[in-house]
Amino acid sequence: MVSRQPLSRILPILFTSIMLSACASPLEKKPVPERSDRSSASQLAKNDLDRMADVEIAENTQSLRTLMLKLYKRNPRELAKSTSDNAEKMVNWVFDGESQHHLQFPEIENKQGTDAIFLAFDANYTGDRVLPFIVGLHTMLLKAHGGKTDFYLTDTIDPQSLYNVARNVEIAAWKLATSRDTEGNLYLLSNEISGTDRNLSFEREFGKIIGRTDLYAITLAEKSQRFITRVVQSIATMAFLPF
Repeated sequence: MVSRQPLSRILPILFTSIMLSACASPLEKKPVPERSDRSSASQLAKNDLDRMADVEIAENTQSLRTLMLKLYKRNPRELAKSTSDNAEKMVNWVFDGESQHHLQFPEIENKQGTDAIFLAFDANYTGDRVLPFIVGLHTMLLKAHGGKTDFYLTDTIDPQSLYNVARNVEIAAWKLATSRDTEGNLYLLSNEISGTDRNLSFEREFGKIIGRTDLYAITLAEKSQRFITRVVQSIATMAFLPF
């Protein structure tokens, strides 16, 4: 267990990291995301941490959509196991059709969270591996947020759960990059580094999710005067944390 770091010390470090990152690559102009409800009366029942949670879960969900689409593009055989539709339609169905399927998919035995992620790399599983991997990540993040995507003054989120989920995302990314079948082939293709190609876009997207979740966990812990127990794991013993 470690003591909390005051925001006055954390924020300058974060700002410096962002500035160094910006200097390291060409600037890309993107509009700042604008939430559709920013002017609604519901905003009166939110504080700054609630609004930060709204943005954090929304941006992380968008990153998962991006990852799912990219995984299907890199692994078209997995998409064909689920549907004859294109990847975009499949992604939209998973993320926009929650009122119909409630994130319960018989094709993956209705597994969620880490159970679904494990299924994606199960040697005996013959179905679409992208589906349980992304559904596992998505439901894991949702559970750490109390199953909600819209937050108000009466809501409470445990910063320890958020911290643990960020570590679990790191483990899931490692499993994606290293898990192989009995013939030595990767279950799912993602990042690519070769003599002619260098594609680290998957790694960058995972980094965004981890960074957002960690920042919100630290901010929440500081404001609520709560401690976060930090866990250091080696690659050889990486295990998912409870959340």
